[in-house]
Amino acid sequence: MAKISLPSLADTIRAFDLRADKSLGQHFLLDPALLSRIAGAAGSLKGVNVIEIGPGPGGLTRALLESEATHVTAIEFDPRAVAAITQLAGTTERLSIIEADAMRADLAALVPAPRAIVANLPYNIGTLLLVNWLQTAADFQSMTLMFQQEVAARVCAQPNSSAYGRVSVLAQWLCDVTMLMRIPAGAFAPPPKVESALIRLVPKAEQPTKAELKLMERLTAAAFGQRRKMLRGALKPLGGEALCAEAGIDAARRAETLSVAEFVTLMRALEAREGQKS
Repeated sequence: MAKISLPSLADTIRAFDLRADKSLGQHFLLDPALLSRIAGAAGSLKGVNVIEIGPGPGGLTRALLESEATHVTAIEFDPRAVAAITQLAGTTERLSIIEADAMRADLAALVPAPRAIVANLPYNIGTLLLVNWLQTAADFQSMTLMFQQEVAARVCAQPNSSAYGRVSVLAQWLCDVTMLMRIPAGAFAPPPKVESALIRLVPKAEQPTKAELKLMERLTAAAFGQRRKMLRGALKPLGGEALCAEAGIDAARRAETLSVAEFVTLMRALEAREGQKS
């Protein structure tokens, strides 16, 4: 796509008084080369309707408009940024701006398929947004998301690591997850206190039913609710040692040692157990 002649991002920030608001978790990326790399890391966007969350002054938005995406829809809560993106939308029919709280927005209802999310997520709600989107992972072709480094590490973590937990299991059960790049704090304005990382989640072709998802959420919440506790104790409300025996898993193990596949086995055992009660 041809590049659009626009004011610099610095000029846009000044024009719309877009100083980053810490209460909104805002940290802006302004380097066009880095923004282009991030957009490119999302893979081929040809024929895809892209959703961007929290575009701020529109740096990543501009990079996405230079991709082969069919359309870009920006979801923004900050009225200053809405004004900035509205100005950008006036230069192309391939961009729409929706003023809304991303935590409450029904993305599938707002944007037609095929759809993908590409976003530098607000630090204060990044994990909550991901967990929400995982509930309907099949709605998205992919999710290319920037988080604080520690959050990205948790999503991608493997068993027997300190970062491995509930969000690791849920994300990797539902999606193929890849760590794409680390981004230093100095790349942002203002620089945060921690580094960030970009990850890509591609939903698996076979997705669980709503009932299975609820079971896995209950199971992982109990298992990781008290870290370093043996499964026989952590899972006591769900069947404890008997449940583990039915799944063929040693009840003396701890949640952080179980693979995603073993959690699925436990979930199937819980499903069978509760099916017998009904």
